[in-house]
Amino acid sequence: MRLNQSHKVNDKPRNWVRVAGHIAEIPFGSNNLAEVPAGGRTVLLVKGADGIHAVAPKCPHAGGALVHGWLDGSGNVVCPLHRYRFCPSNGRNVSGEGYYLKRWPVEERADGVYVGLEAGFLSGLFGA
Repeated sequence: MRLNQSHKVNDKPRNWVRVAGHIAEIPFGSNNLAEVPAGGRTVLLVKGADGIHAVAPKCPHAGGALVHGWLDGSGNVVCPLHRYRFCPSNGRNVSGEGYYLKRWPVEERADGVYVGLEAGFLSGLFGA
C-alpha cells in the first residue's frame, strides 16, 4: 500500500507522530476509514486507491464523525450526516458546499507509519 508522502500540504514545520508500527496494524473498517490517536488529537486515516491520507475526523459542516461515513466511487470521504463529500488528497469539498477538510502528510518508515502534524504551540488550538 502506498502512502500519501506529499509534503506539499503546506510549508510549516512538522512533528512526525508514529500512529502504527505497520500499515497492517491500522484498524481500517470495511469502509476503509480508521480513527487513530496522533500527538494528543485524533486523525482519520483514509485508505484509498491512491494511498493513505490523514484528514480531520469530523466534518467541518456539522461535526459528523467521518469514520462512520464511507468512500464514494471517486474515493471521496462522505459524511454520514448530510452526505457532504471531501477529497482526501487535497481536503476540498467536492459536493459544492465550500467547506475544507484539514489534512496532514503521511509517511511509511522502517519503524512505522507517521503523520506529520504542525509543530508549534498554537497548532493544536486551531487544527482539527
